Amino acid sequence: MKTFLSDMDGVMYRGSVLIPGAKTFVERLRAAKARFLFLTNHSGVTPDDLVAKLDRLGISGLEPKHFLTAARTAALFVSRQKPGARCHVLGEPALRAELEAAGLIVTDQNPEYVVAGKTRDFDFASLKKAATFLASGARFIGTNPDRADPVEDGLEPAAGAILAALEAATGKKPFIVGKPNALMMLIARQQLGAHSSETVMIGDRMDTDIVAGLEAGMTTCLVLSGVTRREDLDQYAFRPDRIYEHVGEIPVDERY
Repeated sequence: MKTFLSDMDGVMYRGSVLIPGAKTFVERLRAAKARFLFLTNHSGVTPDDLVAKLDRLGISGLEPKHFLTAARTAALFVSRQKPGARCHVLGEPALRAELEAAGLIVTDQNPEYVVAGKTRDFDFASLKKAATFLASGARFIGTNPDRADPVEDGLEPAAGAILAALEAATGKKPFIVGKPNALMMLIARQQLGAHSSETVMIGDRMDTDIVAGLEAGMTTCLVLSGVTRREDLDQYAFRPDRIYEHVGEIPVDERY
């Protein structure tokens, strides 16, 4: 039986709308007793938030252990690099909560790291503050490079847009901890006790989900329910192993 890693935005839902086939896919995973983990580059949610969201959308019975977020990945990375480090956060409360849960100090006093992710409270003042810390020597951590996220009415700016503004202001490039960085793939496989060769990566983005799975040696499945369209594939030098219209079409009980 394969192990399944799956993105969420654009795969399981768009904004607050469940994507067709998502519920049956989870039901088939659980019926087959498959190992699975949902990954999200969204840094503004906790695993508890995702359990509650999917429950509202009609997918019940999942637990926090079934989710790995970019916020948690950032917290694990920084805490391993420098336990107890001082961090300035440009992001939602969930990112702050994950950093504090990992024993890091969220502060605006001489931070050693600027950790930036998606936030709707981004303005000139927050840009100036974070840029000043970076210019003073703080290390630059980005949760993920996604420039836009799929929502019900199209797309909205995401973490990558904020990181680009900070990079333009300071000339510093962020170290990205989320997809396509292999770090998130490694943490996910460690949690499930799975080898790359027996793992399937499902996603809607060629530039994050699919390339991350490919570089980690996993089987890759692209779904066309999110960002990447079929006509976009010629832009890339690599291909997914399989392409599906939506996650409900993906088999869980056959050899890949």
